[in-house]
Amino acid sequence: MSDETPGPGFHKPVKRPSELFDRLYGTQDPAEVSRVAHSTAAALLSRVREEPDAGVVDRLVEFTDRHGIDDIAELWSRSPARTLPGTLWRIYLLQLMIHDDPRTAALLYERGRVELGSADEVVAGAPAPAGPEELVTLSDEILRGVFDGDFGVALQRAGAFCRVEASGATHLADDYEPTEPERASELTTRALRLSTFAEDLDAAASLWRRDSLT
Repeated sequence: MSDETPGPGFHKPVKRPSELFDRLYGTQDPAEVSRVAHSTAAALLSRVREEPDAGVVDRLVEFTDRHGIDDIAELWSRSPARTLPGTLWRIYLLQLMIHDDPRTAALLYERGRVELGSADEVVAGAPAPAGPEELVTLSDEILRGVFDGDFGVALQRAGAFCRVEASGATHLADDYEPTEPERASELTTRALRLSTFAEDLDAAASLWRRDSLT
């Protein structure tokens, strides 16, 4: 798993897929898929944030560990990046990336933290240095902040984390290029995707603060 990039490659085995989702996606109706994605994202977020319950938030943070990513993917993965469902999908995917391979995440983060020389490590909120356990904790804290904290801050923290990881992946790719070009290519692809995640999450934070993230 260490060579995978944020994306469908992090899927865990499907567990009890909902018949509703099967029927919905079987129709291949983009309008209906979009409607359900936006309505479920808005309903979930508003309900939990209006009446936060520690047990509910805990279950949402632990959802992919218990059930895999597939149910969430069926809800939100097809949504544009700078929408509420697209943003929630990316936050969950980032958490899963770290949980699935915390060692690689820590390796990239530490290299990026040293090389980047920006305030992103401070915004992300990980300790320095950050090991695998610390990054797992960080990913859970960011996701928790989506449901019971400042949503915009949670997105900014996630974006900053992605920039640090992208920097680490870029520099490691340079290291591998002379001897392991295939590995270097994989890291370069990961860096690009993480950079794109960072841009999208920052944009989503700005939209949220203008009440325009829908």
